[in-house]
Amino acid sequence: MKKIYFYAIGFGILIAFDTLTQVSIKLASAQAGAFVMKPAWLFAVAVNPWLYAAVLGYLGAFVAWMTLLKHAPVGPAFAASHLGLIPVLMISVIYFGEQLTTLQVIGALSIIIGIACLSFSEAKQPHE
Repeated sequence: MKKIYFYAIGFGILIAFDTLTQVSIKLASAQAGAFVMKPAWLFAVAVNPWLYAAVLGYLGAFVAWMTLLKHAPVGPAFAASHLGLIPVLMISVIYFGEQLTTLQVIGALSIIIGIACLSFSEAKQPHE
């Protein structure tokens, strides 16, 4: 498999698991209600299926990240791992009705541009 396909598939999987985790935590917190240090609240969180989806997301992201780091340079890989912010931002607007501000759009574009710059500079460096 060509490296570019490996990276594209790997980062796609990583971003999907990261997105699953963040959305699941949002849904779990919405169902649990306001935090109160009482056994009933802790039980409600402990039996919430979205909490288990979040744990699954973290485990999947860990496996994807460890696999990617075996092959990818850590600098650009770490930067690219932050692409997960973009689908989370889109889902928060589409499904949760949150507002998208100009500053958030600028931030998302900055992330994309920064990752592109890191990737292109890494591609031009000789590898051992």
